[in-house]
Amino acid sequence: MANDNEKNDANIFNKASNIGNNTNDSNGLEQRSNIERFNKQLSFIIEIDKLKQVLRRTILMDSSRRENDAEHMWHMAVGAMLFAEYSNNSKELDILKVLKMAVLHDIVEVYAGDTFAYDEKGHLDKEEREKKSADKIFGLLPAEQGSEFRNLWEEFEAAMTIEAKYARAIDRFMPILHNYITKGKQWHNFGVTSDKVLAKNKTIEEGSEFLWEYVKHMVEDGIKKGYFPEQQQSQNHNQSIRMVECEA
Repeated sequence: MANDNEKNDANIFNKASNIGNNTNDSNGLEQRSNIERFNKQLSFIIEIDKLKQVLRRTILMDSSRRENDAEHMWHMAVGAMLFAEYSNNSKELDILKVLKMAVLHDIVEVYAGDTFAYDEKGHLDKEEREKKSADKIFGLLPAEQGSEFRNLWEEFEAAMTIEAKYARAIDRFMPILHNYITKGKQWHNFGVTSDKVLAKNKTIEEGSEFLWEYVKHMVEDGIKKGYFPEQQQSQNHNQSIRMVECEA
């Protein structure tokens, strides 16, 4: 059955590719040009479906499973739209550009894979891996669309414009919110301390001072509630001391 479906899919693409081939007039030439462009766009949209299989370290807020890249980018886009009023430059912000960045910023991970924010070794070759992936994935598109998408991705990575700074702030904010809601499950699993969270994500302040203040609030509250591994170790140590004192 699967082979039959693949044959049908192939037939559809072959028929589409032949549109305009039976005529040499200007209309036929335009049709052929359009279908060549459309086929490139189809190749891209089919290829990025693989992002639904690229798993991140972040888990869903109900703790049921790990989040994938497609879910992260969708959630980030909604967050960017929702929290735009808290941007440091809300009046000048081009929210459409921010949304484009949100749905494109991790697209290179279709080949490069996700790099955990606190994986120092993984970050050593992250830039090289992602540039190669960018060449490949954006190269599938018609030239001007490929350039537009790549430029947006590079602008996000450079973090120089107000849109990129705000987009990156949301990108960093969302996993912290996930971890806070799930009571620090992944922070514990990967030994991520409160100091690491604050140090790694301080750039949130460049895009939104308001969100950065809220992050510090979540971290402070998380420390009190034992959401970080160092607090759990301290609690266990204190419990051990109390047990020894009781036995004595």
